[in-house]
Amino acid sequence: MELLAAVRRFLEREVVPRLEGPDRFHARVAAHVVGMVAREIETEEGQLLGEWRRLGDLLGGAGARPASRQELRGALASRSRELALRIRAGEADAGSWRERVLDHLRQTVADKLDVARSPRHP
Repeated sequence: MELLAAVRRFLEREVVPRLEGPDRFHARVAAHVVGMVAREIETEEGQLLGEWRRLGDLLGGAGARPASRQELRGALASRSRELALRIRAGEADAGSWRERVLDHLRQTVADKLDVARSPRHP
């Protein structure tokens, strides 16, 4: 994380001010991407675990948490497919389960958008 922060600072403080036009824009984009990667690494596990718990609550049978991040990502994909099938079957068309599904989807999207959001200051 410290290395990514250092690269981002270098780009923002040393490279961007020395460039103009498209090169300046591309350097800013590169600095932003480095920041996104750092935020994703920092927040991914917590976001994945939150999604795991929410889907377990929605679908029943939370089960044991997968041991690795890779296994967790795969298990989440499987649970998300199950949720999509239930939504397509009309189970989320009305009622309290619908509200719980919407809350889950809002939180999952917000978590993913937080990674892309630029911090207020470098």
